Amino acid sequence: MLPEYQASSRRQDVESIGHSGTTLLEKEHSPIDASTLSMSPICPAPLCRQFWRAGNYDSGLIYKSSSRTIAELLDNAVDEIQNGATYAIIDKMLNPKDGTSALLIQDDGGGMDQEAMRCCLSFGFSDKKSKSAIGQYGNGFKTSSMRLGADVVVFSRCMKNRKLTQSVGLLSFTFLTRAGLDRIVVPMIEYEFMSATSKWTSICSEQHFVNNLPLLLQWSPFSTEEELLKQFDSIGDHGTKIIIYNLWLNDEGEMELDFYSDPEDIRISCDAESGKSCSRMSVSDLHLANTLRYSLRAYLSILYLRIPENFCIWLCGKIVEYHNIASDLKYREFILYKPQNGGCEEGSIITSIGFLKEAPLVNIHGFSVYYKNRLILPFWHVVVGFSVNRSRGVVGVLEANFIKPTHNKQDFEKTPLFHKLEHRLKEMTWEYWDHHCGLIGYHATKQLRAPSQDSPQSRKKHATAKRKNCDHQVEPEILKQKVGLSVNLPDPESIQNPHATTITSPLEDQEMVLLLKENKRLHARCLEIEKEEEEFNAKVALLRKELKEEQRRYARLLVQSAVLENSKREHTVIIV
Repeated sequence: MLPEYQASSRRQDVESIGHSGTTLLEKEHSPIDASTLSMSPICPAPLCRQFWRAGNYDSGLIYKSSSRTIAELLDNAVDEIQNGATYAIIDKMLNPKDGTSALLIQDDGGGMDQEAMRCCLSFGFSDKKSKSAIGQYGNGFKTSSMRLGADVVVFSRCMKNRKLTQSVGLLSFTFLTRAGLDRIVVPMIEYEFMSATSKWTSICSEQHFVNNLPLLLQWSPFSTEEELLKQFDSIGDHGTKIIIYNLWLNDEGEMELDFYSDPEDIRISCDAESGKSCSRMSVSDLHLANTLRYSLRAYLSILYLRIPENFCIWLCGKIVEYHNIASDLKYREFILYKPQNGGCEEGSIITSIGFLKEAPLVNIHGFSVYYKNRLILPFWHVVVGFSVNRSRGVVGVLEANFIKPTHNKQDFEKTPLFHKLEHRLKEMTWEYWDHHCGLIGYHATKQLRAPSQDSPQSRKKHATAKRKNCDHQVEPEILKQKVGLSVNLPDPESIQNPHATTITSPLEDQEMVLLLKENKRLHARCLEIEKEEEEFNAKVALLRKELKEEQRRYARLLVQSAVLENSKREHTVIIV
């Protein structure tokens, strides 16, 4: 059973829900097989095309940004990488019934069988057991798809227990509203491929099929069963396709998702910045930190800290180029922070911090915080108010897995650990600015002493200060891997000026020699690891290729077996 939601006591007249092209249910409502459908009490379905006027919503669970809403749906595709997914597609399509724009999201992951489809369309259920999976709560698909549009239809094909099945499910506020229902009803139909007949056959009960197919054809964008099943042609042997239609409009009556301003991008039309021409934009306006608010392509480029080489995201027919924010930094440093809570170590993070390459021309600052590889807070302003000039151009990147994100993945839960991290990042920003602002033309308030002027006592005092709050300056570039940067270590013997890229505590000559030797050893070890990784990836690619060949061979054998069986029956002679 689904968790119960408080139903609104106010009743409203049923009105048109936009130019969907569908018709109202007749007074004799189509029969509904309630015993086989997912349902729960809900508040009245939206009666207008503006999302925020369509009903009562908990703002803590609803996505305010359309870009982040689409990212929630993309997370499901990225979680499918472990099941063989190699791509995710985000694009627009036209609703065949009325020609309006709809949003398409598709992947070639493992897909869902009929039971998994029911769970997907049920609130509060998640079957993701992996600790590395981004989605955990079981509400992301429903809340995010309904935030983008009033209706969504899902197609999924799956091979499980040697059975090839495909399922279609519909979650439609338009249907619920116009049918006058006070519970969630999800029409679904399921098919299985029968090798004996080489055809797809419904595996629902006859009554279930008769009840659900007409609802799917009436309220989905497809008018016939043939059109409905044709959507599986682009899925192939396995995968999932999501079509969101009756997209929401903004207060000006325009779609929140703008498919036409840029043919290779999806823009958020309600953002004021998207209406500016490039000629009127400053360097800061054109920076990624600002364009990601209205450009889906810009946002997706930094959405994940690391992306496997064999996985790609297609947006409007063009691959999204992966971008690591840490690669945009100059005078970069790596700082290891180990938070403490009640005497127990909760975890550790490596922060890559530096000035943006455009500094001091940009007024951008903040930290991009990831959780389990997924961006939660982009360019988070830990420094605000009158002291913001003390952080101009200072940007950091970190992955904080010891604090938990909120359900909508747009923020972190405000726990004591979170507040400690926020306080430390603020201190880190000021420390970096005070010591390095002179490198970009400002007057430095604090200067690092030269090695020859540093006494053993002052070095000890400086080292003690750096260890405050369990922070450590991290020099070996092997740690770049942990902040999403590719490892490309220079030969330590060729380093002429170690202060050119990072400013660290002064070291004596002997300590520097030892550090260079250690750096050389780490460099050699990294090369070995990279070589092993390449060999491993080559083996994995070969095994995947062999697996696909075996699957094709198995499918051909099934077809040949079915043909031979039919041939035998046709040529059987009965002797009396």
